[in-house]
Amino acid sequence: MKRISFVLIVLLLISGFAFASGAKETAAATSDPNTVKVGLLCIGDENDQGYTFNFIRGRDEATEMLKADGINVEWVTKYNIGEDATCTDANIEAAEEGCQIIINNSYGFEPFMLEVVDEYPDIEFISCTNCASATDGRDNTHNAFANIYEGRYIAGVVAGMKLQQMIDEGQIAPEEAIIGYVGAYSFAEVISGFTAYFLGARSVCPTVTMKVSFVGSWSDATAESDAALALADQGCVMISQHSDNTTPATAAQSRGVFHTGYNNDMTSIAPNASLISTRIDWGPYFYEAIKAYVNGEEIPQDWCAGMGEGAVVMTPLNEAIAAPGTAEKIAEVEAAIADGSLQVFDTSTFTVGGEELTHAFALDTDGDFTADSEEAVFDGAFHESLFQSAPYFTVQIDGIEWLNAAY
Repeated sequence: MKRISFVLIVLLLISGFAFASGAKETAAATSDPNTVKVGLLCIGDENDQGYTFNFIRGRDEATEMLKADGINVEWVTKYNIGEDATCTDANIEAAEEGCQIIINNSYGFEPFMLEVVDEYPDIEFISCTNCASATDGRDNTHNAFANIYEGRYIAGVVAGMKLQQMIDEGQIAPEEAIIGYVGAYSFAEVISGFTAYFLGARSVCPTVTMKVSFVGSWSDATAESDAALALADQGCVMISQHSDNTTPATAAQSRGVFHTGYNNDMTSIAPNASLISTRIDWGPYFYEAIKAYVNGEEIPQDWCAGMGEGAVVMTPLNEAIAAPGTAEKIAEVEAAIADGSLQVFDTSTFTVGGEELTHAFALDTDGDFTADSEEAVFDGAFHESLFQSAPYFTVQIDGIEWLNAAY
């Protein structure tokens, strides 16, 4: 009996040692220093074929780029998060699930993200398209954006060339070169974008004017469609957008007017209307931030890049409906932006109340325009996104009519 007990004890000790060794091997495998777990919290889902779809494309692009460098990413992607307490919960869930980096993809997520960050000081939190995290004094919060106004300007050039073609061919009178713009909110990000777009259009079609309709949501497909339809009914022959869905494109096509888009190529769903789109390519930023983390380096506190760095791109031009010479003009303008010979917000190209803009203070660290802020106008241009990654252009220039400003 004693002999059997001794044998059992030996067997139990051996099996226990084997179990412990196996557990250690498993732990070693899951703590691979070249594997990182990243949370991506999204305001929508891939079905929008716009804003969130564009982030997913950036996620997948970065994953392949990192894999080529021997870095593996385990993504935890959460969809349809609200700009409310559900965002707080989503950040906590991602943290508790072991994410080492958590990326919030919407402007309205940042306040809710900041409610969580102090509880998880070892996790890096990133807020895209926002500004407070770069100046909040915390080491584990970051902002990221891109110079999307550069792409907006080029999309405007494409639109302006089409409008000028319509004028030259007698399809519309010069004063009928009216652009309708569907904006989410009357925030700096939207104002900066549609102003750049308007200036691009007017650079090639001097008689162009613009009407802007704000819908009070980043992603409301029905409201975006309704706004686009109403703008077309008011005489707008070109529709553009700073909103997350493709419905402005389909609405434009249904009214027989033209369109330029955002976040995704929309020619497949509106081939007779949509000329081109511009989008932020989030792949380069995700790649840079994740690689820095894995290498033990600091993630940039306030990251920003433009067309020259591949962070802002244009979708393929719809040659079937674009004005002749548009592709060549795009190349010319891209080169001028890249070498600095073209400033998007050149103050000689627009007026405010009939006067040239001579000063406009940039945002201070509290998000306000004050006399202590950095002066954004110098050397003949408003320098957007120089002092922070997020846009701060909120000037209402002549030639653009705001139909509403309730948001």
